[in-house]
Amino acid sequence: MQVTKVPGKFMLTIDQVSQLAGVRKSTLRYWEKSFEDFLKPARTPSNRREYSLQDLDLVQTIKRLLEEEHLTPEGVRVRLEKLLSQGRSSRK
Repeated sequence: MQVTKVPGKFMLTIDQVSQLAGVRKSTLRYWEKSFEDFLKPARTPSNRREYSLQDLDLVQTIKRLLEEEHLTPEGVRVRLEKLLSQGRSSRK
């Protein structure tokens, strides 16, 4: 199997993230407001959203926490803070 490297600046549109994560675009926009401390896609000069692969991972995590673990939005924020703080400490 051949492994292809993805460029570091690879960005996805809201349509692509919606399809890959199985989440409606309106839901993604809502999550940007609800989880603004965590989900902040970049913007182009024309104000279009550009999601990184890390943003896609975060969207999939939020979806899992809401749908599979049945957390409230506040519970998702607490869990994301915990997950992100663990990620930072493991890099040190």
